Amino acid sequence: MLSSPDLSFSRTLPIVVFNQLGELLEQMAQTVGSAVLILTEAALVRIYIPVEWRRQRFTLVVSEQFSALLVGTFEQGSRETEGQGIYSEINAQLTFNLEAIASFVYELRDLFECDSYTHQNLERYQQIIKPNDATLQSQFTLLLLEYLLTQPNQEIIAPPSPIDPAVYICQPVEDALKKQISQERLLNQVTTQIRKSLDLSVIMATAITQVREFLELDRLVIYKFAASQVNSQPYQSDPIPFNETALATDMELSIRESTEIYFSIHENNNRHSPFISTNNQSLLGDCQKYGGYIVYEARATDAITSVLNYTEKNCFVRTSQCWEKYRQGFTLAVDDVEKTYALEECLLNFLRECQVKAKLAAPIMFEDKLWGLLIAHQCNEPHQWNDSEKNLLVAIAEQLAIAIHQAELMQTLTQEKQNLEQRVIERTMALRDALLAAEAASRIRSEFLATISHELLTPLTYVIGMSSTLLRWPLGELSQRQRGYLQTIHDSGEHLLEMINDILDLSQIEAGKTALNISEFSLVNVAENAVKSLRKKATSEQINLILDLQIDPRRDRFTADAERVKQILWNLLTNAIKFTPESGSVTLRLWVEDDTAIFQVEDTGIGIPEEQLPLLFEKFQQLDTPYRRRYEGTGLGLALTKQLVELHRGRIEVESTVSIGSIFTVWIPTQAVRVVS
Repeated sequence: MLSSPDLSFSRTLPIVVFNQLGELLEQMAQTVGSAVLILTEAALVRIYIPVEWRRQRFTLVVSEQFSALLVGTFEQGSRETEGQGIYSEINAQLTFNLEAIASFVYELRDLFECDSYTHQNLERYQQIIKPNDATLQSQFTLLLLEYLLTQPNQEIIAPPSPIDPAVYICQPVEDALKKQISQERLLNQVTTQIRKSLDLSVIMATAITQVREFLELDRLVIYKFAASQVNSQPYQSDPIPFNETALATDMELSIRESTEIYFSIHENNNRHSPFISTNNQSLLGDCQKYGGYIVYEARATDAITSVLNYTEKNCFVRTSQCWEKYRQGFTLAVDDVEKTYALEECLLNFLRECQVKAKLAAPIMFEDKLWGLLIAHQCNEPHQWNDSEKNLLVAIAEQLAIAIHQAELMQTLTQEKQNLEQRVIERTMALRDALLAAEAASRIRSEFLATISHELLTPLTYVIGMSSTLLRWPLGELSQRQRGYLQTIHDSGEHLLEMINDILDLSQIEAGKTALNISEFSLVNVAENAVKSLRKKATSEQINLILDLQIDPRRDRFTADAERVKQILWNLLTNAIKFTPESGSVTLRLWVEDDTAIFQVEDTGIGIPEEQLPLLFEKFQQLDTPYRRRYEGTGLGLALTKQLVELHRGRIEVESTVSIGSIFTVWIPTQAVRVVS
């Protein structure tokens, strides 16, 4: 049952009026347009309901934009009207409270536990209940007001009875309702303007003009403290920034927390008014020295003295107490300045000069920062400020604070965006320069290596060829020492030739000048030849070299660069033999999955620490191992192997455990044969 205390309407009504209110709600629901649930007590006829629900009537409207609940309960023991079969009066409750509506839907849903479809539907509608759209809420208020005003004799309930006295809609209530509706519209307009525009000057100028007209004020101004961050442009119809510290100062004096004010009057346009030039730089200094200035003004007529261009000199001292009151939401309301400031002669004279008879000020603040004040003036006669006027001014001040905060965030965001864009430009230029430098250095290095390698090949060929010839020289016998020297020269030359070829291959691949020679070949033959070429070396190192062919003979034919595949296997097997101790083993496995040939080289060597794995395929990198001094090298073998694998659009991975061994696995997909037309 409905139990929320936050009700928009609660009283005893004639059943006829109650039914008409239900029809109004249904009429309103038809205008929503989106998915809407309209439910009355008629929906309960087909199910069993508890006794307390049998004395209840209701109209429920639920949608994402507008939700309302009208519930009526007949008094316990009340009697039906004689001969009519209906109750004459009902205790009615009309609410827009979200929690109350959701609770009612929840209880209603439990009544339909046996009806899963209706149960699920009510549960779904319970989850879409949201705050009512302001426009639709105002529309329903107008609809309700129109209904009340069209009732005969403005009567909304039954004639008086000993239990319930009659209640009538009188003219003051009607005026108050209209006033409230207008205020809601005005506040909604200001809120809409804030949402649509990011121009703070347009928002403020529009807001104070509309509020001044609505409240029929003589003058409405916005006072900004100089320490505020957001720069506001003055209202365009009065484009001169001005200082009205005294108008803020007198508010503080009104709570007896300031000292005496002195101000100077400068003659202008044959009348005494404190004007200063818009080009006078001293204005900015005055604003910073004396606290702030008014940034916007709206006046009823030109006969009202303008406080634009107005400045004063004063010895007023700001106190922490007065600022703290404004930060806590203090609203200053002075109905008659003559009575309020009777003992403040200096201040009273100042207010008379400004034609201020009554004033109302609300703080504009956000995030505990006091930005400024929204100040209303009545200039012709005293005015008693009512709660409605105070509430509206406070609400407008809150909306202006939102607009100011929005502008401040946008200003900060724009500045950050500009800074970020500048940093991105600078960083991009630095990266571009670094990239160009790196590319140039890489190109020079590759060209240098290629040039040096070519230059070394010619003398190296002579060294290898002549040492080989001398080893086979038929004339005379060489001593064992001489033969050992020649063999060392020959082996060193071979090792140097291998290193130079690796450098040339790597530089060619990095320069994008290497093309694969694609052809069809036997995978088994390539694997057997690789193992055969290294069998003697493995035997001399007392290492068992094993070939494990796990390939279907029917899938032996493969398309790729046979020489490069052989080079990949030779590099991996050589590396495995180099770092495998005596009595160890190196195994080459081969199999095919789909269109991919998979080679796996497993050894029982020293293994590779996990932290060194990322460096394994880097150029000119040799991992720090006990075997490094024994097996010298440039560290190009695995780097070249990785480049050759990737040239085939393949990949290479390694698994290793220290003191146990390593497993290198290579995936090479079949290559498409290029057809030359």
